[in-house]
Amino acid sequence: MNVLLFGATGMLGQGVLRECLLDGGVSQVVTIGRSPTGVSDPKLREIVHNNLWDYSAIQPQLRGFTACFFCLGVTSAGMNEPDYERVTYGIAVAAAQTLSHLNPEMTFVFVSGAGADSSERGRIMWARVKGKTENAILRLPFKSYVFRPGVVLPAHGERSRTTAYRVLYSATRPVLPLLKRVWPNHILTTEQFGRAMLRVAREGAPTRVLESRDINAIAS
Repeated sequence: MNVLLFGATGMLGQGVLRECLLDGGVSQVVTIGRSPTGVSDPKLREIVHNNLWDYSAIQPQLRGFTACFFCLGVTSAGMNEPDYERVTYGIAVAAAQTLSHLNPEMTFVFVSGAGADSSERGRIMWARVKGKTENAILRLPFKSYVFRPGVVLPAHGERSRTTAYRVLYSATRPVLPLLKRVWPNHILTTEQFGRAMLRVAREGAPTRVLESRDINAIAS
């Protein structure tokens, strides 16, 4: 299986990259982003690409993939709706549209978030934009799934690029493993997340929108 990975430098993406590189059934992992991951592995190839809204310059390098894991995302804090939509919707849909044309047999997995609003009409800005993005991707003519994680714990030293999240993880680290035991269906690890993505790419899933409990069940 050849995997294309967006957002490999973020916390979730780091975890997914690790699981892909460890998986014996994955032949190649190609990352796309504005900066390199800093990871060295024989199976890994990196494409540094600055314009994430336009992939015309690198289209020949985007053919021949079995799966795409889209883990790229930003926090909505401090952003207005047009700017947040330009990044969240604009980048994801541009990538998905390009890949659905180049790899019509591909499985595309988009990382959204718990509470995303598929009606696109709710009061919460980020949830509307995430829901709009989900809907646009699910309409495209290839196999696509949406992961809606809630709390995800770093399992192997992965670090968020968002300062506020790093501070939160640091402050709550002593109790997070306990919460994971108490609410196993609502709290995931980056390892579970990566394993679930790979399994969905191989076997599909009973529903196209997967909440934390669904992701947990697939990873188990």
